[in-house]
Amino acid sequence: MAKEKTIFLCNRCGYESPKWAGKCPACGEWNTLVEKVVRNTPASRGLSPAGERLQTQPVLIDDVAADALPRMDLGDGELNRVLGGGLVPGSLVLLGGEPGIGKSTLVLQTILGLPDRKVLYVSGEESVQQIKLRADRIAHKRGNCHIVCETSLETVFTHIKNVSPEILVVDSIQTMCSETIDSSPGSMSQVRECTAMLLKFAKENNVPVILIGHITKDGTIAGPKILEHIVDVVIQFEGDQHHLYRVLRSIKNRFGSTAELGIYEMRHEGLRQVTNPSELLLSDRHCGMSGISIASAIEGVSPFLIETQALVSTAAYGTPQRSATGFDIRRMNMLLAVLEKRVGFKLAQKDVYLNIAGGLRVNDPAIDLSVISAILSSNMDVEIEPTTCMAGEVGLSGEIRPVNRIEQRIAEAAKLGFKRIIVPKSNTKRLDTARFGIDVLPVSKVEEAFRLIFG
Repeated sequence: MAKEKTIFLCNRCGYESPKWAGKCPACGEWNTLVEKVVRNTPASRGLSPAGERLQTQPVLIDDVAADALPRMDLGDGELNRVLGGGLVPGSLVLLGGEPGIGKSTLVLQTILGLPDRKVLYVSGEESVQQIKLRADRIAHKRGNCHIVCETSLETVFTHIKNVSPEILVVDSIQTMCSETIDSSPGSMSQVRECTAMLLKFAKENNVPVILIGHITKDGTIAGPKILEHIVDVVIQFEGDQHHLYRVLRSIKNRFGSTAELGIYEMRHEGLRQVTNPSELLLSDRHCGMSGISIASAIEGVSPFLIETQALVSTAAYGTPQRSATGFDIRRMNMLLAVLEKRVGFKLAQKDVYLNIAGGLRVNDPAIDLSVISAILSSNMDVEIEPTTCMAGEVGLSGEIRPVNRIEQRIAEAAKLGFKRIIVPKSNTKRLDTARFGIDVLPVSKVEEAFRLIFG
């Protein structure tokens, strides 16, 4: 007979406790322990009931064939790159994003462009008619896609058996429920158990599964944190609904790098891949205006030039305001302290607003020099030459620190017609700057960069 026992599982970190507690002993979160009934059978402990020999056996690591993982080409260069070169058979991919950002649109237009792959699209949120209307709007090809609207996971597995798909899409995992769990769809236990069952199906049948998930107010995947540990790949679709651009960012990837980035443009007919984001982000040149500088940034493997906008004004109220969009506000405060301490510019009694044009969020430290240049340009009301761009990390002592992949940054600036680029002096050692066709100006301190920019 299988024995049952009750444990309490933390839906944040997965910690197991024999009794309930208000605060999780592992992660310190409050009210996260959820009751769960576990059937302790001999098979669950890795032993057969009759003590027979198990099917799996330990092997030496040298005896394992290290062949390259096969990949499925999804016909989308941006999505393929973020996934690490394509979709791996038997993998479990979780795509998260805010409501209305375009998750379902991205997945639907991708699978409709795969005529050679049999796809089963399971929707728990929309009707078949709604999906058909979107398909007519975003895709000219229909592919070999089967659609079913269902929320019961057991029924979904019956449809899978009848269709035998090569790719399975579940939209969304929060709407799925299993009859073996006595809780409502979207609860912690339902999301965890349904994901575990889909993972077992993917690994046993070598069929890739794409899960679409919701996110919470703080931007994390809705459901238990252990959900992200179960899946193989976690990618997030980011962007502002009021802007055209969407960013596909890899958070976890067992089959590739997490530094990859994909950029899309939202249109009425669907999402369009942005192969050269620099031209779009710099499409509007503001000649004769202060507070604007151009930075050469790298996200993933793609270099692109972005526009940094700053506005400095006298504080209308007693406390100066600090605001940043698309940039870390704490790093901006650090750069303001460097300007005041090392360079001598007094900004303590002024409001400072910073914006990265295009609605993108950039984490590359190489845009530090562009940020402080835009702030000083707005403060002095002096325009920065439109044909000048820059790349460099600013240290606490006012030094310009070297950045990675400087050759790609310089080549991107030269390709877009810029006449000069300001780079860290340490990056120019053993670098042939004459072959780029652009003036490369090395600097080692913030003061040197300002003399080149403002004269």
